[in-house]
Amino acid sequence: MSAIRKKSPTSSRRKRPADAAQAASTSNVVQEELDSLNEALQNGTAWPEALLEAVGRWPLAYEEVDGTRYQYLLLDEAFDWIALAARLLAGTDGKVPDDEKYALFFDGRLPQELTDSRLRSLMGPEKYRTHLNHFYGVVVEEALLLAIEEEIRKEHTSKGMLETDDVVDTAYRRLYRDDQVALLELFRAELARPPSESISLTELKEFTYWLFKRRLDSSDSARVASDTKKGLLRLLRLQRD
Repeated sequence: MSAIRKKSPTSSRRKRPADAAQAASTSNVVQEELDSLNEALQNGTAWPEALLEAVGRWPLAYEEVDGTRYQYLLLDEAFDWIALAARLLAGTDGKVPDDEKYALFFDGRLPQELTDSRLRSLMGPEKYRTHLNHFYGVVVEEALLLAIEEEIRKEHTSKGMLETDDVVDTAYRRLYRDDQVALLELFRAELARPPSESISLTELKEFTYWLFKRRLDSSDSARVASDTKKGLLRLLRLQRD
């Protein structure tokens, strides 16, 4: 588990001043997309396909709703479409079964399996490309870090060592060659962000993606392939549990 204290994901930011006409235009576009999704569902389109088509049309990288900021595109490269799905499905008035929604939100599972080519067709090539950035750079990277932490705990157990508090930092040093806190400070410095003792869910995802890119830049292709396989296998186990 992370040693950094996380902020509540529902924490809000003060709304930034914006041109009234532009804000109204954006609001109209968003409402049109929400209406289009509900119309597709009403007409019998399977909800995963209707949702992914809405995701493909969605025009915003982020938005603020009732004082809360929702970030869909991380660091301009990694598209968190499931975060957007939560926003879209919240306005479908019970047209999607709750158990199927929760399977998507918490496990990343749709009720029907879609091929990569179908997913790309529904999302569009650009959204699909940035979705892959998020999948490998955030989802698989989190699973890889978990796998490394588990390896370290097993090593400690095999040597008769007691559980220690430095498993997370040991895993970070093994993967990223520095401690978690030092890397977070570097990440924030590169993005000109102020230091903080806590981290929001969005910033944690951005930090994970930044770590992923840093690891790719400092590792040879064989090591990258091996780590990716390890992360994918751990993710598969998580989804099966």
